[in-house]
Amino acid sequence: MPRSTPLFTAAASVVIVLSSALAQDDLPPPEMTEYWEPQPAIVTATPGQPPSDAVVLFDGSSLDAWQSAGANGGPARWAVEDGAMVVTAGTGDIRTKAAFGDVQLHVEWRTPAEVVGNSQGRGNSGVFLMGLYEVQVLDSYDNLTYVNGQAGSIYKQHPPLVNASRGPGEWQTYDIVFIAPRFSADGTLLSKARVTVLHNGVLVQHNAEIDGPTSWRGLPKYSYHVPRLPIRLQDHGNPVAYRNIWVRPLDLT
Repeated sequence: MPRSTPLFTAAASVVIVLSSALAQDDLPPPEMTEYWEPQPAIVTATPGQPPSDAVVLFDGSSLDAWQSAGANGGPARWAVEDGAMVVTAGTGDIRTKAAFGDVQLHVEWRTPAEVVGNSQGRGNSGVFLMGLYEVQVLDSYDNLTYVNGQAGSIYKQHPPLVNASRGPGEWQTYDIVFIAPRFSADGTLLSKARVTVLHNGVLVQHNAEIDGPTSWRGLPKYSYHVPRLPIRLQDHGNPVAYRNIWVRPLDLT
């Protein structure tokens, strides 16, 4: 009897393997979990160039895609110098002529090389999605300020996960994925805006919920607005420069 034990064990192993194989035969064919249509649109992404489906908002040549953000609109009055648009203090914010909702937005920006001021008075500007929701632009290199107001913050709401700032006078990048808020037909808020931000290629906001339009004083609060609004750049009195701005409308469901 002891000599038969290994044979019995081997036979049992064969039964287990066969039972497992039979059990797998009960699964549906792999084709049942495959679908082939619709095929995703083809987008080419040449290094150093906007994606082929991007809307170029500033290529260094003119401010044709922008206008004054004042109530009466009118031409954008910022300067264009050496392929960059530069905030001209006192001329006011500028906004895109086109309106956007869900977007992937690429912005390159530079604070002045000459350090003037501190905290919020140093290289201050901002990127306002839909003209309402601000990703802060600030010289945050060795510049102490409140953390939900430094570069990469959702202003007065979410501080950045890390400080990825480069030094004064160096070009920096924001790559932003923004999901607009949703409202019902009667104006009720269905879902808050959300944003993911990479600052110089470093994740600083991850699917962060935005609690309402940016407010300098008091708490933010939503009120109904249309699904698409212009992107706005802020004149905060500092000569911050911008270049290579493009956007991909996403319109995610």
